[in-house]
Amino acid sequence: MFLLRVALPDRPGSLGAVATAMGTVGADIQAVEIVEKYDSYAVDDFMVEVPYGTLPDALITACTSIGGVEVLWFSHYPVGWGLQADVAVLDDMTADPEQAERILTEAAPAVFRINWAAHVDPADGRVITRTAMAPEVSHLPLDALQPLNEPHSVELPDGWLAGWPELLVAVAPFKQGTSLVLARAGGPPFIKSEVARLRHLAALAN
Repeated sequence: MFLLRVALPDRPGSLGAVATAMGTVGADIQAVEIVEKYDSYAVDDFMVEVPYGTLPDALITACTSIGGVEVLWFSHYPVGWGLQADVAVLDDMTADPEQAERILTEAAPAVFRINWAAHVDPADGRVITRTAMAPEVSHLPLDALQPLNEPHSVELPDGWLAGWPELLVAVAPFKQGTSLVLARAGGPPFIKSEVARLRHLAALAN
């Protein structure tokens, strides 16, 4: 299973052309999500399954053979993760509102397709909850993550935390005064619509 983030012209037939191109190399599209739309193009995520032995380059070449189409990101995608995870995590937060912040933190890797997440106290960087791949530290460095009380994304340089490589990070505050930190290693970069989704979901955790 693979995830492709593709920029394509925002005109009738473009999505179908990309799907047809993927089909020529045996790709089976499991789901499509519109990530962002602009005046002349859109950014879509495709979750696809390809036959064993199919080279990733073949899939990328098939997509980019269409005029105006660019593959922005390509990676393995864990089986079982879904593109409709927002609804599931909202249901869980609604069912147990007192644990909503923990629920969103633990679900964030699937919801946002990231490596790890941490729920932190912006006063001192204390880690309240973290997911399995997050740094095993009691505090995260505030200077690297500020401002923790405003939704934003930032690229952390190599060595931002001792022994840790550069990361792409997105941050949003919870209503109760703490903050949620999301981290990706390597990419794709967080785009405005993802930060807006993060801000919205964090605001609903109360």
